Amino acid sequence: MAERRCIVTGDHGDPASGEMIRFVCGPDGSAVPDLKGNLPGRGAWVKTHRATLEQAIAKRAFSRGFKKQIAVADNLPHMVDALLETRALDALGFARKAGECIAGSGKVDSLIRNDKALALLHATDGADDGLRKLRQAIFSTTGEEDGIPLIRAFTADQMSLALGATHVIHAAMTTGGAAKNALSRIRQLERYRAE
Repeated sequence: MAERRCIVTGDHGDPASGEMIRFVCGPDGSAVPDLKGNLPGRGAWVKTHRATLEQAIAKRAFSRGFKKQIAVADNLPHMVDALLETRALDALGFARKAGECIAGSGKVDSLIRNDKALALLHATDGADDGLRKLRQAIFSTTGEEDGIPLIRAFTADQMSLALGATHVIHAAMTTGGAAKNALSRIRQLERYRAE
């Protein structure tokens, strides 16, 4: 897909890489997020960043982008966050079903030490000691503390539900299409939530 221009900043970005979010005008004349990019109609693009979306709402950029009056829900930034989070967790579940996302500290440690981990997940409500152990395993394998991406985007309950297990604190994604898709969606969520 060709690069698109943000209606707020004017910056160009590649929607396929998750840099931009497409919005369409719904039947009721409101801005509707189109995360899959397959809804019909003219699209308006906003950088994948909560603050940029809030600026778009404040500056009435959607009305300019669609060249007509557009209603924008007050909770649109929260709704987009929830949709991105759901997409990321769903993709994580698909990665698990494909055998490309493994939960459990022992299994995760083994994947790290055998250099088979694409990315690691640590629950936001998990203990710092567990995080320290993951970083130690990464360092012993790669020689760097940040040699493997370490993601802290979900709670233990969210990860447990997505991965079909109980009390998941650590998980690792291995190489494969489903894991790469999940990582891409998680990165998009992180980009949206970044300060």
